[in-house]
Amino acid sequence: MPIVRGVRLLVVEDELRMAALLKRGLEEDGYAVDVASTGPDALWQAGEFSYDAVLLDLMLPGLDGVEVCRQLRTAGRWMPVLMLTARDAVDDRVRGLDVGADDYLTKPFSFAELSARLRALIRRGAVVRPTELEVADLRLDPAVRRAWRGTSELELSSKEFSLLEMFLRHPGQVLTRTRILENVWDFAYEGGSNVVDQYVLYLRRKIDRPFGVEQLETVRGAGYRLRDEPNALVEQE
Repeated sequence: MPIVRGVRLLVVEDELRMAALLKRGLEEDGYAVDVASTGPDALWQAGEFSYDAVLLDLMLPGLDGVEVCRQLRTAGRWMPVLMLTARDAVDDRVRGLDVGADDYLTKPFSFAELSARLRALIRRGAVVRPTELEVADLRLDPAVRRAWRGTSELELSSKEFSLLEMFLRHPGQVLTRTRILENVWDFAYEGGSNVVDQYVLYLRRKIDRPFGVEQLETVRGAGYRLRDEPNALVEQE
C-alpha cells in the first residue's frame, strides 16, 4: 500500500487503547495524526488547525459524534468525516449522515477497510454540503426533521417529510412516480398504485396552497418537479 505524506488527520476517540491503535496504524501509513478524546476538545482542535479528514467516534463524553459533526458543518468546516460507531442501528448511521458525515464504519472493523475508505474520502477532498436543504423560501433540516416555508414551520407527516426532502435534494428535476416510490416508500412500483399522487396532493396542501403559491408541479406524463422558484397559485385542484 502506498505511503501517504503531508496529510493531517484528527482522530476523535475516547477509548484510549483504540485511539492509540488508530494513531499508530495511521502514522505507519504516513499520516500526521492528532487525537482528541472528548467532543469539546475535537471542536476546539478542528477550529484551530487544518485537517484533511476526521475520524469521529459516535459515543464521546461532553458532546457525541453527531453533535460534533453538526457543529463542524455549521461552522463551515467541510473536511471529510468518517464516523466510527459500535452501534449497528440504522438510525445512528442515518443521524450521522444527516448532519454531514461522509461515511461510517461499524466497530469492529478491519484496519485495511478503514484505510481504504479514508483514502477515498481524502481523494474526494472537502465538499461544501449544507446540513439544511433550501430552495427559494422552502427549507428543511433532515437532522431535526423540521421544515419551513419562509418563517412558518410546516406540520408534515413522516412520509410527507421524506417526500419533501427528496424534492429538495433534486430541485428542478422531474422525478418519476417509480423513482419516488423506490426512494420514499422503499418498495417496487405497482402499476395501479396512486399513493404517490395522493401524497403529492397532501404535500401541496401544506407547502403551497396555504401560501398562495405553486412550486410543486405536475409534469404531465412524466412525474413531478419542484420549481426553483414558486409561481402565484392560479387554480385550485
